[in-house]
Amino acid sequence: MTHLTHIQSKILERSQIAEQVAKWRSAGKRIVFTNGCFDLLHKGHIDYLNRAADEGDVLVVALNTDTSVSKLKGPNRPIQEESSRLWVMASLGCVGAVTLFDEETPMALIKQIQPDVLVKGGDYTIATIVGAEEVMQSGGEVKVIPFLEGYSTSRIEDKILRSEGESRRK
Repeated sequence: MTHLTHIQSKILERSQIAEQVAKWRSAGKRIVFTNGCFDLLHKGHIDYLNRAADEGDVLVVALNTDTSVSKLKGPNRPIQEESSRLWVMASLGCVGAVTLFDEETPMALIKQIQPDVLVKGGDYTIATIVGAEEVMQSGGEVKVIPFLEGYSTSRIEDKILRSEGESRRK
């Protein structure tokens, strides 16, 4: 299998994700789930995703579609379209599978996958994580992973916009 074929094999349609998770589970794998926009991948994301992957055997990442990113982050986002974000995410060694979701929350995917571990970043508490109650009721765990200070897509976007403004004034 070529590297590109391997990357492509990690990008799953919603209809494929439950079947793949069932295969992993029957092989005794512990399934970890997280979700987000992951617009401009940066060191903070890499730290977070690897820490999430360390919570189990296979990390499943659900990416917000372009439409849902715009609803969450505003009309200038996403910076990268969903097909690019899918490929970048699937290229990471710590990611076992990646899929898209267009709903306001990933609740339907969480119910479909029934992860052993549900992970979100440090701006959440267990009480505010969508699906936390359902995962815990089915015997799973919910983890909050602290963010790596100083790294965010919004910070990168602001820096680019400031730089662009400064070059226009020159």
